[in-house]
Formats: sequence, structure tokens, C-alpha cells
Amino acid sequence: MAKVLCVLFDDPKDGFPTSYARDDLPRIDSYPGGQTTPTPQGIDFTPGQLLGSVSGELGLRSFLESRGHTLVVTSDKDGADSVFDRELPDADIVISQPFWPAYLTPERIAVAKRLKLAVTAGIGSDHVDLDAAIAHGITVAEVTYSNSISVAEHVVMMILSQVRNYLPAHRTVLEGGWEVADCVARAYDLEGMHVGSVAAGRIGLAVARRLAPFGVTLHYTDRHRLPADVEAELGLVFHPTVEDMLPHCDVVTVNVPLHPETEGLFDDELIAGMKRGTYLINTARARICDEGAVQRALESGQLAGYAGDVWYPQPAPADHPWRTMPHHGMTPHISGATLSAQARYAAGTREILESWLDGTPIRDEYLIVRGGALAGTGAHSYSAGATAAKR
Repeated sequence: MAKVLCVLFDDPKDGFPTSYARDDLPRIDSYPGGQTTPTPQGIDFTPGQLLGSVSGELGLRSFLESRGHTLVVTSDKDGADSVFDRELPDADIVISQPFWPAYLTPERIAVAKRLKLAVTAGIGSDHVDLDAAIAHGITVAEVTYSNSISVAEHVVMMILSQVRNYLPAHRTVLEGGWEVADCVARAYDLEGMHVGSVAAGRIGLAVARRLAPFGVTLHYTDRHRLPADVEAELGLVFHPTVEDMLPHCDVVTVNVPLHPETEGLFDDELIAGMKRGTYLINTARARICDEGAVQRALESGQLAGYAGDVWYPQPAPADHPWRTMPHHGMTPHISGATLSAQARYAAGTREILESWLDGTPIRDEYLIVRGGALAGTGAHSYSAGATAAKR
């Protein structure tokens, strides 16, 4: 029987919800491009409920325990004496979310002698040291596409909130003010601007489709160029490198995975090559942007704003400089954790577990590492040398 160690974020401060704002979710059976949503043999949860916190358990307990397996769920993941570190040595499967990642470093993987499967409940497996997983024969899987549209919607929201100066204006209302001039002194229209995406995969392309009706000119750079008909449909302008694209853009959104080629990409030098007053949006991974470079660019006015919901480390400490830098629109890592997305990635996690425990193949699009090599989506998204979980 397997021991499954699941790391999830804490329950709400006021306790696990007993009711919700809405009674149901729209039914979605497939994603753009035709990939079907998760198709587990069954689920033991109600879609639309809070599944990603400790008490939600991703809806897995009944399923696993009915088969004789052990499920350990915790939010305590950092520090030498964390529950995660105490339970890891004899765990067969580890499940974690990008929003509250259990960093599977080489040191932790070396201790986890029985570990054979690491599952990301969501998308983005850079909290797992993929080189170490490859070396130890660990399969790494994630629920690809489960929250890509959720993140794309968050990107569009952040672009609009930055360009329109929404957050300071809302703060004015909360504080009882009516300073119209102060609110609009940094507010612009998005219409007519040039918006560039670093990568045009599932999220980047979804962002472009949602921005096209705003009357913007869309740019992108990616090592995998899109088909000509897609470029023509959206009026996309392709650039072979990030450096080529940035000088054309008023808004830049980062939608690329974290790997050695992208870590620290947005440093002082690259940001200096952007138009003064550009808005930078990063819902990908924090370490793609140099922490100090972003802060300096906001303070100097080189960047008009920075918004994102990815930090390093996660959770971010209370004194993280991005909490207090000017003209930012940061959120905790929530872009892909809506209740809608949780229903999909909880179902996808169960689908992966069913396949693994029954000895049937895991969907190719869910695979990141298998058989000592990058596989499936991992082979498309990550570079040789993979990524390193640095906590």
C-alpha cells in the first residue's frame, strides 16, 4: 500500500467554509485545442468547494483510504522539523501545489528513498528539482491546462488594473476620499497600446485571445513559433528574441516556464532596454525577474507598474521588498487557484493517482519526467538541465 504525502495551503482564518458565494460551476468538458478536462473514474467532492486547503484534501481521502492507502495532509512544509520533512522519508507519492509549494530539493529527494511519484496539483513543476527526479527515477506529473485559463484571466485583470490605475482609485474609496485628479494622474486607456508576451503557450495564447478585442497590437516571442494562421487571426507580430520584442511594447506579460534560460531574465540590463513607462506583468515564476531590478525600475520610473502573483520564496516573508515597492499590483499566488480551477486540478490529481495506482499510463500531456528523462509536456516546456528547486 502507498503512503501519499499531500502539502496544501492553510484553511481560511475564519475556518473552513460552510457555504459559498455561488451554488454551481459552469460545465467545461474541454480546453482550447481539444484536450479534455480531467476524466477520473469518480470524484468525492463537490465542484466549487474549497479543495486546495488542508481540510479540502483535494477530495482524495475517501478514494485513497478505501483502497487501503495512507493519506497525510499538512501545510507545514518549511524548516528541518516540518511535518513534511518528518513524513517524507517513507512517502511513496508527494502532492503539492504551486501556490504553497513543497520544494523537493536534491537533499529532500535523497532522503525520500521510497518516493516514486511527485504530482503538481496545478501547473508548473519547478518546485521539484527535475534533475534529481531524473537521476532517482521519480515520475513527475502535473495537471496540465487545469488552471491555464484561470491564470490568463488574472493576467488580463492585472494589465487593466495597472494601466487604469484601479488599485489606488479603489483605495481612495476605502479611505473615504474623492480625489479624482490623484486617481487619474496615472490612468490610461489600453486601446492602441502594444502588448508583448514572453512565450505563447497555453497561457500566453489565451491572454492574446482575450486582449485582441481591446484594440491592441499583439507581439510575442517563443522558441516554438505559432502557426501562420494563428498569427494572422490575432494579428500577432513575432520576434525571435525577447530583446527584439521589448522596445516595441507598452505592456509585457511573462508566460514562460522557469528554467536555466529564463531564470533572472528580467535584470537591470534587459529592463533598461524596455520603453520607459512599460507595465510588466508576471504570473509565471518570480525568479524569472530579478527582485532588485524590478524594485529599482519602479523607483526610477523605468517601469510604470509591476503586477504578478508569483514570489520567491512562497509564501513570501512579511518583509519581502515587493510588498512595499511603488506602483505594484501584487497578489498572493492565487491566479490559478480559483474554486473553478481547484475542481479541475483536484479531479486531475485523482486521475493521475488512479493511473499510477492501477498501473495504467498517465496521460502524456500530464507528464514532466518519466523513465529518467523529460517526457510529455516536460520535454516541450523545459530545457535539458531542467530546473532546480532552490529552497
